[in-house]
Amino acid sequence: MRENRIRTLWAADKPVVNSWLTIPDAFCAETLAHAGFDSLTVDMQHGLIGFEAAVSMLTAISSTPTVPVVRVPWLDQGIVMKMLDAGAYGIICPMVNTRADAELFVSALRYPPEGCRSFGPARAVLHAGSDYVQHANDTVAGLAMIETREALDNLDEILSVKGLDAVYIGPNDLALSLGREPRSDVDDLRVVEAVEHILAKAQQHGVIAGMHNSSPAYARRWANKGFRFVTVGADVSFLVGGATQALAGLGVAPSDTA
Repeated sequence: MRENRIRTLWAADKPVVNSWLTIPDAFCAETLAHAGFDSLTVDMQHGLIGFEAAVSMLTAISSTPTVPVVRVPWLDQGIVMKMLDAGAYGIICPMVNTRADAELFVSALRYPPEGCRSFGPARAVLHAGSDYVQHANDTVAGLAMIETREALDNLDEILSVKGLDAVYIGPNDLALSLGREPRSDVDDLRVVEAVEHILAKAQQHGVIAGMHNSSPAYARRWANKGFRFVTVGADVSFLVGGATQALAGLGVAPSDTA
C-alpha cells in the first residue's frame, strides 16, 4: 500500500507541513502539490468545493508525493467514508465537542471490527494500491478539530478515545468561543493559553497536536513547541499575496477588496 507520509513523519517525531485548498480547481491543487508540501487539505467546510471538484483535486494531488487530506463539512459519517473512498489519506473533522463525537468520527475511519466504515474504496485503491483494504485502518489518519469551549471542557474525554490520531486547533472558532477576536495567528493571551493547554493534554494522551496558521513564522513557533501538523497559508492567500507584491513593485496600491 502507498505510504502515508503523514504517519511516517509522525513516527519520526517530525512536523507535517500542510497547506490549504479552498479554490475548486484541480490545476491549482496540482500546482501546490508540486511545490513540496508534505500534505494538502481540500477544504469542503469553508472552501468553495463540492464532491466532484474534490475528487478531481485529490486525483491531481495524487500525481505527486504530497498526501491528500480533506476537511469534511461536518461530523457526518457518510461524507467521511465517501471522501476516504475518493482517496483521502487524512480526514480533518470540524466541531468535535464530546467523547461521543470523537467516537463517531473514529468509527467512520476504520473498517470492522475497529469501526463501522462501509466497504467500497472506489478510487482509494487507485491511489493506494490493490491491498488498500488490508492496510487502510493503519494508514489513513483522523484529526478531530478542537475549536469550542465545550471541546475544551471535554478535552480529556475526547483525547482518550481509542484510534483518534490527532487533534487540530481551529484558532478562529476557538477565539470566538472564548469571547476573543477571531484571528489565525493569534497572540491574545487567553487563546494562547488554551492552545498550550490543548498541546499539553494531547502530549499527555499520546495524541498528535495540529494547528492552523497563516504565516510560516507562526507555524514554526508552534512546531518548535511540539505541534506535529502545522498548516501554512492557503491557495487564496498565496494568490493574493503574490499579486499584491507584484502590484507593490509597480507602485500600485492594493484593492480594498483584496
